[in-house]
Amino acid sequence: MTQSDTPEGASPHQLKKESLDKDLTKIVRVEEATHDIARQLFAPGLAILFLALAGVFASVYVGDQPNAIFIVVAATLGGYMALNIGANDVANNVGPAVGSKALTLLGALIIAAVFETAGALIAGGDVVSTISKGIIDPSLVADSQTFVWAMMSALLAAALWINLATYIGAPVSTTHSVVGGVMGAGIASVGFNAVNWLTMSKIAASWVISPLLGGIVAAMFLAFVKINIIYQEDKIAAARRWVPGLIAIMAAAFSCYLVMKGLKRVWRPDYYTVILLGLAMFALAFAILKPIIRKQSEGMENRNESLRSLFHLPLICSAALLSFAHGANDVANAVGPLAAIFHSIQSGTIAAKVDIPLWVMLIGAFGISLGLFLYGPKLIRMVGQQITKMNPIRAFCVALSAAITVIVASALGLPVSSTHIAVGAVFGVGFFREWYTGRSRRRREYIKKHTINADPEAPAKPDQETLRRRKLVRRSHFLTIIAAWLITVPATAILASCIFFISEIAR
Repeated sequence: MTQSDTPEGASPHQLKKESLDKDLTKIVRVEEATHDIARQLFAPGLAILFLALAGVFASVYVGDQPNAIFIVVAATLGGYMALNIGANDVANNVGPAVGSKALTLLGALIIAAVFETAGALIAGGDVVSTISKGIIDPSLVADSQTFVWAMMSALLAAALWINLATYIGAPVSTTHSVVGGVMGAGIASVGFNAVNWLTMSKIAASWVISPLLGGIVAAMFLAFVKINIIYQEDKIAAARRWVPGLIAIMAAAFSCYLVMKGLKRVWRPDYYTVILLGLAMFALAFAILKPIIRKQSEGMENRNESLRSLFHLPLICSAALLSFAHGANDVANAVGPLAAIFHSIQSGTIAAKVDIPLWVMLIGAFGISLGLFLYGPKLIRMVGQQITKMNPIRAFCVALSAAITVIVASALGLPVSSTHIAVGAVFGVGFFREWYTGRSRRRREYIKKHTINADPEAPAKPDQETLRRRKLVRRSHFLTIIAAWLITVPATAILASCIFFISEIAR
């Protein structure tokens, strides 16, 4: 302390106390900075620990077999891919429910983790295709060693791309990422003639088909709810009439969705059986829900906030069922290449389909759940809150659209992405609200009220041009996500081919 800083007449004891206070303040700031750094390092530290355990877990099963090191490395890469799938893809299942406040973030994470793991372990299947979606011909690969390097390159490229997409806040299709990685590695190892270009063209078509279908279906349901319930004079009576049917449609749709996508490796009924199952579930759900909704709506005020509470439980159920189906359906993206590498190293052959060992499925299942807990909240907030504003009714339309669109597209043989459908449904809800509110009678009355005969002494109101140009979908997020979708396959293909060429040089 300088002489000028010394308080006039201050005693030595006071000066010593002030100096001690300053030192303590500095120590507190250092501790706070240390805690901040520790929090930032917790997630990557736990992820690295999981990857190390995945490698150790694999080494226990392969022991001292020849080329065991390749299996250990592949298990680590499979764990890395599973972490990224959990961080990015699962947000589509629970994001709308969180954004609408039907679920808390912690509740969504717990439900998604439990049902993702259950879906992967119960219905993930015992057999998986070694070449994702049949996009390259395995018979053209020269030998098993080349195949192993190609699969490892594809797996690493897909995981790196999904990691980057999660970092920038773009929900992308993990299936498309794996497809691009396998295509790039196949071209690098065999040549362009190895790729089934007809299959690739169908996958490219899904970039347009998936989000459009999801958005249109979600917008149609939202329009129905607005016209038949929200804008009715007696909203509660309208809700009693229509809500049981809407929730019954969801019950039927999710029953069919689970059978066709979530349980397809356990039970494969024909489409007539699926349709009968859906109709039976609709009738059963409607009969049960009709009196429940009537009782729940007794004493409710005639306002929109009252209506939203009727959709909370269906949203929670939809988040759980979507997570189960995703775990059953998409765990193969993480463990499929790993299972193929394990089989090829053990047998020395390249098979079109291989069994998935339990230890491989465990790495995929727990990796997805851990990735969801560590890094999932960022994408959950993006899908549920930052693209467009959600409430339980809009989130219900998104979830219902996701299930129905996948069912219809699968029945028609259309190539679709569940990620693109879910996010497209969010876009559809937002853009429909822009269109509808800009042309509705209530909106015109609002504009007229605030632009004609306005009190000059009153606070400034938004003018007509401002209201007309108001956007309910954030264009920056929209453009970022669309760009990420378009470049996913070519980006992962180029990355996989580069990784394969580097591995060739290193060998």
